[in-house]
Amino acid sequence: MQARPTLPRIAAQRVRCPLDLGRRRRYAVHATPSQSSARRKAAVPPYQKILSGFEDVRIVLGSSRKLTLAEKILYAHLDNIEESLLQNTNNGKDIRGNANLKLKPDRVAMQDASAQMAILQFMTCDLPSTAVPASIHCDHMIVGEKGADTDLPNSIQGNKEVFDFLESAAKKYGIEFWPPGAGIIHQTVLENYAAPGLMMLGTDSHTPNAGGLGAIAIGVGGADAVDALVDAPWELKAPKVLNVRLEGKLSGWASPKDVILRLAGLLTVRGGTGSIIEYSGPGVETLSATGMSTICNMGAEVGASTSIFPFCENHVPYLRATGRASIIDAVKGVAYGNDKHNFLRADTDVEYDEQVTIDLSTLEPHINGPFTPDLSTPLSKFKEAVEINKWPKTFGAGLIGSCTNSSFEDMTRVESLVKQAHAAGLRPKADFFITPGSEQVRATLEENTTLQTFSKAGGIVLANACGPCIGQWKRTDGVKKGEENAILCSYNRNFPGRNDGNAKTMSFLASPEIVTAMAYAGSTEFNPMTDTIPVSGGKEFKFEPPTGSRLPGSGFAIGNPAFLPSSAKPDPAVQVVVNPESDRLALLEPFAPYAEGELQGLKVLYKVKGQCTTDTISAAGPWLKYKGHLPNISENTLIGAVNAETGETNVAYDADGTQSSIPELAKKWKSKSQQWIVVAEDNYGEGSAREHAALQPRYLGGRIILAKSFARIHQTNLKKQGVIPLTFTNKDDYDKISANDEVSTSGLWDVLQSGGDGNIKIIVKKRDGATVEIPVEHNLSKDQCGFVLAGSALNVLARKNQDP
Repeated sequence: MQARPTLPRIAAQRVRCPLDLGRRRRYAVHATPSQSSARRKAAVPPYQKILSGFEDVRIVLGSSRKLTLAEKILYAHLDNIEESLLQNTNNGKDIRGNANLKLKPDRVAMQDASAQMAILQFMTCDLPSTAVPASIHCDHMIVGEKGADTDLPNSIQGNKEVFDFLESAAKKYGIEFWPPGAGIIHQTVLENYAAPGLMMLGTDSHTPNAGGLGAIAIGVGGADAVDALVDAPWELKAPKVLNVRLEGKLSGWASPKDVILRLAGLLTVRGGTGSIIEYSGPGVETLSATGMSTICNMGAEVGASTSIFPFCENHVPYLRATGRASIIDAVKGVAYGNDKHNFLRADTDVEYDEQVTIDLSTLEPHINGPFTPDLSTPLSKFKEAVEINKWPKTFGAGLIGSCTNSSFEDMTRVESLVKQAHAAGLRPKADFFITPGSEQVRATLEENTTLQTFSKAGGIVLANACGPCIGQWKRTDGVKKGEENAILCSYNRNFPGRNDGNAKTMSFLASPEIVTAMAYAGSTEFNPMTDTIPVSGGKEFKFEPPTGSRLPGSGFAIGNPAFLPSSAKPDPAVQVVVNPESDRLALLEPFAPYAEGELQGLKVLYKVKGQCTTDTISAAGPWLKYKGHLPNISENTLIGAVNAETGETNVAYDADGTQSSIPELAKKWKSKSQQWIVVAEDNYGEGSAREHAALQPRYLGGRIILAKSFARIHQTNLKKQGVIPLTFTNKDDYDKISANDEVSTSGLWDVLQSGGDGNIKIIVKKRDGATVEIPVEHNLSKDQCGFVLAGSALNVLARKNQDP
């Protein structure tokens, strides 16, 4: 099967606005797509079904019960309302944090890196098609280096086997396939599928981006996505709801990105765990739809299950401009009215578990990092922070775009700054990279000459893909591995080694406007709000605040039709072929069921010190090419983890003192049938919704991860693969365990047999023969106990589909 043609670019087609607004980039309040355009048919959520579910929720809980917006949408998607809301909840009075919600999402979206394993798992269920609409987006495996026209065809050729596999599987099972170059999953979803009241799952942690358009969109692992694809209920512990009230209005240099950068500093990377962030207040009405999405996107960085904005009038022009005017009346039909019937806003005077207020009028730009997205510094204090922390005073690259900040609004605001600098005779001192989020944004920016403005300034326009944000960045500036340096980007995540594989690269997060302006100075000490840059003639140049347009005045361009998706109609005649000799794809073998009784004789493979993200457990970058081959990608398991006992990274020691890498020791123990446990600190598995971080330890013989606390998605992924996540009852007990200690469980078998009831403790046998009993906690539900007993959730699903 040949890859889809992507080059050369063809003349852009356009969705025309019948009302000529006169200016090229005016806010298209009245824009309506032409009936004769090539626009795809709008994807409409099943509102009738959702509203019927919502009416049943009102009956079960009583019409006087106050509900948040997030609760309304979640509960309306329950498979069995009484079972989910009334069991273990004091008859519905204490749902948050207690109920196990069994949900039926409306849609599933998968990116190419995670789709491989999701599809491989789905194939084992032997179904002719997916039970819900689904899409695959090829965005993670495209390298950013020289520019789109070179990088895209090279990446297509280099990943042809994987793209062909995904496209053939999509055609066979009726999944829309968006080819390489079509755009980043979250922007494509926002433009085509996201809608107020929708509930969807996405195999990427930044799926909540769709919350900017009023959807409940949750990042999950591939096994969770398979639940929805086979019409099995997907389980979620009922989240708490954290309310962020927005007052005032942004002005000057402040942007929506600064809202979430500030919030990350307030909440930290663990502050949203177990919660949904729900925005409200008069400030909501002042934001654009894409601005709201930027805020929701980065809610993943505080550990939130998802984030959501209520439906508001600023959603209407975005729906029109993206060719979805046909759903506006349906949305308005459920968005207005009294609390009892209003589905798209929170009930009046509803109670939240926590509230935070941010005044947009006084908010200043922030810069977050390095090495963590919650180290938040106001721009006015950043120079001081550079001095105190001895961060580099210069930076080598400014990178804008990504799924977080690649909207038309973002890019036109940046364009205003580039034009100012150009008029003053300036060029960026740092390398300048631009990533459009989708083909329709790219095509519109090209037609409006925005991209030409960037290119004339020396910027490199990369493919419509994740690129450097996910580690697919081939640097050409001479920075060597291990060399300390700084970069600024408008991305969402900045863990060590995330962008370029160099753990010494200090990545700072900021808005596209701040990144761009600072790129002209090339200095981390430059404040574009107050500082000047010398220009010829002894003069000084000072930036004026950025300006831009929220939407193109005459609608978005369609762009290259080769980037449009395949049909969603399944074709059983299509053959999905996986070469048994491939080093990129491998069919899955089911994990063995749990053996009766307690786990005995586990050994501590590694004791992890400090931050341990899913990047740490399963690195991205060059490893993405092995996402469909579990044995090969397992070679990177925990290679970024720091040894708590020696301070070394990826250095493990066997009982006889033999030194090796962590995956080498794990493979050695696997060959001897020696099962193992990892001990870790807080927020283990934060970051991406990367199920490989659970699959790989399971494949290599890991049975338990014992941590001080877990990130939500990763904890769920572990259970789905039959790995048992436990937490210390007393976090200080972390100090009582060492590498190579022998560990057995007490009470685990009873908990699994009872469906989650009971207590567990572990018995640690030290190398000197002494034993230590340590009480631990679990949050295994009945279904999750079933996953562990069966060996994995996939084994449960496969068995159900095989039963007559």
